[in-house]
Amino acid sequence: MNSAIRLAFAVLLASLFTVPHEVFAADGGDGDYIAEMQQWRVKRHERLSDPDGWMTLVGMEWLVEGKNTVGSAESSQARIPGGPDSWGTVTLEGDEISFVPNPNSDITVDGEVVQEAILIADVQGSPTVVRSGDLSFYVIFRESYALRIKDRKAPNLLAYTEMPAYEIDPDWRIEGHFERADEGSVIEIANVLGQVSETPLFGTFSFEREGTPYSLLALGSEESTSLWFIFADKTSGRETYGAGRFLYSDGMPEGDSLVVDFNKAYNPPCAYNDYSTCSLPPQQNRLKLALRAGEKKYHD
Repeated sequence: MNSAIRLAFAVLLASLFTVPHEVFAADGGDGDYIAEMQQWRVKRHERLSDPDGWMTLVGMEWLVEGKNTVGSAESSQARIPGGPDSWGTVTLEGDEISFVPNPNSDITVDGEVVQEAILIADVQGSPTVVRSGDLSFYVIFRESYALRIKDRKAPNLLAYTEMPAYEIDPDWRIEGHFERADEGSVIEIANVLGQVSETPLFGTFSFEREGTPYSLLALGSEESTSLWFIFADKTSGRETYGAGRFLYSDGMPEGDSLVVDFNKAYNPPCAYNDYSTCSLPPQQNRLKLALRAGEKKYHD
């Protein structure tokens, strides 16, 4: 894999599960804040129930160097549940991926009927989407290339009604101290596949809760508009998802100050499907604190 792809992959890890955030003024009283947070949760629900969202993941098939036949047939090297017996052939040559669809089919590539196409992976830019009816796939890179498969009629999506969450508590919107890391700092972040990648480290967020100090490492770069936290706490595996939760700051630090709203802590995609490649909290972000804010465990 060339150096450009490695750099793009490191940046991707810190932005892969981005959810839009709103910076609250926090000067209109608790009632205004709670109303705004309720609206944030409505938007979060809309993203989860989107027909192309994380609830639609139904498979992940690793690609091998050379030709990979794709389809629902048992003989397919990359199998897609349901849909055509043969979608066509994906060819992997180093970091170049091409696709030749099965002729006389309903398969489209980014909405167009084509005879052949170059597939862009998620670390290379906006990924190319290959679709047949409600099913689709695109290429991802997680140390090697794979097809991420989605279904707009996935059982997870059809069964989804809401994401359980703690009551909104303005006290969990915390303005704390922020210390920048040295320029070029990185940290090794593991994912659920056991893979480890270097991710840009922006600094450390420190705060107090009931007189006890805590700190979290913040991931991001100079191009970031908010900082990403991957953390676990004493509720993890009991009241909240066992592998931890994700959270974005309210904007970037101003001087040595940063606002982090733990009411916006949310579950990674791995909490509700088996085909995501979620990052895991570094040891420094495993808090000895029962952080009862944000989303709870989705299911057991």
